[in-house]
Amino acid sequence: MLFSLITGLALLLVGGELLVRGSIATAERLRVSPLIIGVTLVGFGTSAPELFTSINAALQGASDIAIGNIVGSNIANVLLILAIGAILSPFACSPDSFKRDGPVIALSAIACTAILLSGYVNRFIGITLLIALVGYLTWTTLADRRESASNGDGGEPTQKGNLAISLLLTLVGLGGIVVGADLLVVGAIDLATLMGVSQTLIGLTVVAIGTSLPELATTIVAAFKRQGDIAFGNIIGSNIFNSLGILGATAVVQPIPVPEGVLTFDVWVMLAATAALIIFAITSWRINRIEGGLLLTGYAGYLGFMTI
Repeated sequence: MLFSLITGLALLLVGGELLVRGSIATAERLRVSPLIIGVTLVGFGTSAPELFTSINAALQGASDIAIGNIVGSNIANVLLILAIGAILSPFACSPDSFKRDGPVIALSAIACTAILLSGYVNRFIGITLLIALVGYLTWTTLADRRESASNGDGGEPTQKGNLAISLLLTLVGLGGIVVGADLLVVGAIDLATLMGVSQTLIGLTVVAIGTSLPELATTIVAAFKRQGDIAFGNIIGSNIFNSLGILGATAVVQPIPVPEGVLTFDVWVMLAATAALIIFAITSWRINRIEGGLLLTGYAGYLGFMTI
């Protein structure tokens, strides 16, 4: 138990450092913005635990875990992880980039909510969501390359050997984070069980937050390194991937009914959290400590309500 906790934490810290360092280097080698790397490689990569958890839960008939994991992770990403990152080191939001990606995170959250309100997510819907995700990835990458070219930063990537090393560093860091998160969750569940904490509380805290630990580790490291684009892009990319990619992939593998409990409360918290992110970002193009504190307070209230 203690071994899992200590090893998991160590892997999270080391993996987060390697992932951010490798991501920055990859962005430089490919001549794309750090935000793009944050949205794609980092944001989607750190969502791997959510993907595996939701698909596995759906195959076992646990639709409440599969859907709850997606919605709960989106809530935690904004109200917990983005909040902690902003409190540690306030970061600026690029107006041009957010004007491109902001509407997508809003539309993906709205689409996710509308689909869940239908009560059932079938394979056709899943395929549609995956197509939308591929379309977004293609569009945002091309848009970033056009912007780089207009700024005189275009051209072919250079130093291919270094690019391979940068990508390897990124993938090793990502692997360390995923394994570390799994070990930490297992150790925390064992510890909570030993202490007599209820399974409900474990599910709401350890398991829900546990699958978001890769995002948390990456955001904290990026915040300390003053890499706001990586930290912010990580949250945006993760939420878009959760709403389109994970929900889509899960439904393709196993169509799932939507539990009523998620519809009465959690999806509306997810929408409110997404709205708060957008409002805070565009008001001053910066997420500051006060706004981070407000988001974190909101998460504390959410958990408090869920455990009553």
